[in-house]
Amino acid sequence: MYAIVDIAGQQFKIEKGQEVYVHRLEGKEGSKVDFDEVLLMDNDGKVNVGTPFIEGALVSATIIEHLKGNKVLVFKKKRRKGYQKLNGHRQYLSLIKIDSILEKAAKSTKAKAKEEVKEEKAPKAAAKTPEKTPAATKTTKKVKAEAGEVKKEKKPAAKKPAAKTAVKKTAVKKAAPKASTTKKPAAKKAQKPEEKENKK
Repeated sequence: MYAIVDIAGQQFKIEKGQEVYVHRLEGKEGSKVDFDEVLLMDNDGKVNVGTPFIEGALVSATIIEHLKGNKVLVFKKKRRKGYQKLNGHRQYLSLIKIDSILEKAAKSTKAKAKEEVKEEKAPKAAAKTPEKTPAATKTTKKVKAEAGEVKKEKKPAAKKPAAKTAVKKTAVKKAAPKASTTKKPAAKKAQKPEEKENKK
């Protein structure tokens, strides 16, 4: 008997008692894990294929240890460019041992948890207080009105349309003519008769 199971994003062909290296799983060493994503199951020639998973099928396993895989060298090079890079990588893995493969197992813990959540939500909805009928509210208002407890409710005043504000026309001041910045040529000084003679 064997099954094909989806474990941490990878598909494995497993048998009872087999040890498999898978991507790192959550859980301590020695703890048990269940996988319900069974894609195919072969029971002595009787093949059952899921759509995509087989309902009720369950594979239980035990985590033996957490470890790192072998080093993988990642080498990059671009010829004639002077570029080359070497990196190493070690994948985090978990070693698990398959304990049992069940075709129709009891409901998984995930399914049980979902059902419990649904059951918790249902009573809360039923426990809601029934809404008050309009007739009942009217009678209570009358009783309170007789007792003088109810204050008259003030109706909200209708909003008045805002009066259009008159736009004030501001008097535009006329700019005073600017004094001309060009300089007037200075009047020539009258030469004295003595200077005229000196020039001659």
